[in-house]
Amino acid sequence: MEAVTFTYENAVVLGLLGLTVFLFVSEIVRVDHAAIIVMVLLGLTSYLPGLENIADVNRLFTGFSSNAVISIIAVMIIGAGLDRTGIMNSVAAYILKIGGKSEARIIPVISGTVGIISSFMQNVGAAALFLPVVSRISNRANLSMSRLLMPMGFCAILGGTLTMVGSSPMILLNDLMVFDGELLKPFSLFAPLPIGLALMLSGILYFVVLGRWVLPADETQEHTGAAHSVEDYLKQTYKLKADLVEVRVPEGNILVGHSLNDVMYAHALYIIGTSYAGQKVIAPRVTTDILTPCRLAILGRRKVIEDFCDIYGLEILPELDDFAEDFAPTKAGVAEIVVPPGSGAIGKTPQEMRFRNSFGMSLLGIHRGEETMSHVETDEHPATQIGLVPFQAGDTMVVHTSWVNLSKMRSDRDFVIVTNDFPEEDLRPQKLGWAMLFFAIALGLILFTDLRLSLSLLVGAIGMITTRVLSLDEAYEAVSWTTVFLLASLIPLGMAVQDTGTAAWIAQNIIALLDGWPIWSLQAGLAVLATGFTLVMSNVGATVLLVPLAISIAYASGADPRVFALTVAISTSNSFLIPTHQVNALIMGPAGYKVKDFLKSGSVMTVLFLVVSLTMLNVVY
Repeated sequence: MEAVTFTYENAVVLGLLGLTVFLFVSEIVRVDHAAIIVMVLLGLTSYLPGLENIADVNRLFTGFSSNAVISIIAVMIIGAGLDRTGIMNSVAAYILKIGGKSEARIIPVISGTVGIISSFMQNVGAAALFLPVVSRISNRANLSMSRLLMPMGFCAILGGTLTMVGSSPMILLNDLMVFDGELLKPFSLFAPLPIGLALMLSGILYFVVLGRWVLPADETQEHTGAAHSVEDYLKQTYKLKADLVEVRVPEGNILVGHSLNDVMYAHALYIIGTSYAGQKVIAPRVTTDILTPCRLAILGRRKVIEDFCDIYGLEILPELDDFAEDFAPTKAGVAEIVVPPGSGAIGKTPQEMRFRNSFGMSLLGIHRGEETMSHVETDEHPATQIGLVPFQAGDTMVVHTSWVNLSKMRSDRDFVIVTNDFPEEDLRPQKLGWAMLFFAIALGLILFTDLRLSLSLLVGAIGMITTRVLSLDEAYEAVSWTTVFLLASLIPLGMAVQDTGTAAWIAQNIIALLDGWPIWSLQAGLAVLATGFTLVMSNVGATVLLVPLAISIAYASGADPRVFALTVAISTSNSFLIPTHQVNALIMGPAGYKVKDFLKSGSVMTVLFLVVSLTMLNVVY
């Protein structure tokens, strides 16, 4: 390898690298702002005498059209399209069913799933697809996004080491393994699988065991208005002590044939959902007769529900099961609706209006003046058959409703919706076929053709827009522009590190320091070097630069050149310290992470990665 001489240009590039790290760590400005500052400084510096080769000003902004950035934009749009169909709701519900609401159980399920997916598609794509899933799980399990997204993101990166198509460096590796003009024996598709599995399992165990210390503190999610849990909101606002539980009614139970209305009034509780023969009904008609075996979603005092179940031989489930999805805070909750003067509802009772049947809402109480009437007994008022209470002007109805039905009521002039901060999702389940078709087309183009990654993903994204899975405006809103500007602005700096020979100079000096050391230390040195390079330049650039160097060192020291080359390719996935990796940049905004959060969690993960990968490389090969 020809010796690289240190130049003035190298010194300037190293200075800009140091400034970047300082701005990231100090957080004087936002990380995307810092990246733009460095990009602008890089461009201005290239106009100074003697520094013209630092950056090509004509290519300064090519990061915005790079394969990586366009791929991220496209995959965010694809993820938003899938989410719009409601399929991500189902995925979130399934994960919650498996993992419950425990962080220690949810993290392995999410992280393991994303890791496996990222072994066959770009890790940033897998992470972006699961962003809406994690968001919904966060809301339903009342867990902070910051406790879930980092484990998911890290495992998405680790998943790229499972196969030879999991990341760009692994895809490139076989083509780069050349010595004296001869191509070395290529690695098969699943050659790195044992190493990747060990890395992914170690990452999952790391967060399960040490997550409470290394992840950002779990800040209780602030819910207001409609976003409150049903129980908390009723208690805080109307002093109605109620729990929402799911009850199993066995076959042949004595409740068969009794109407919901009879049961509710007789036992001072609300039945707000029924599930019979696989058919769920939310806010069922009060005249509905109970058939068995079935499940009921009941809202009422815990002691009252327990007594009711003891009398009739019913089973209270430990948590919502059949109804978990329907009563998730993102889909349904408590809302207030006012009866205005001049309303056609004045003087009529809820039963006369067939309120449940007409609006798909369960009436929980009527707030009039200082009094709240409900057929759940309170400390201040006895139970009231509110279905028989005529409405008056100014009455506030307290209802449990899906947000879809609440949105539909906006056009009814007989009622005024007071709750205004509920999530108004425009789900389009009828577009699921189109969304899945274009997702499959994009995935197929990535796996089975030589089409450029960004183009393959854009086929899926534009297909979803064209078939109106989501509108063009919704597609623009789905893109995290913070992530786009962060990555696009850092790409020119990575190019400068490589093009000016700064990376080669660093590599040359580190390898010189390791000259004469044992083979295992040379391999470890290459792993550390690849780790450092991938933090400040593209992992592709680091791989292209270091793989030939690693092969030369292996031949000179008597080591296996294929193992040294694989060491470099795997180590370029060891990118957890700062948010320069595409996945880390992607999750930073939604979770509200700071650079110090990556330094705290990523420092241990970086060391763990080096130990596990080097150990497994030597065990397997």
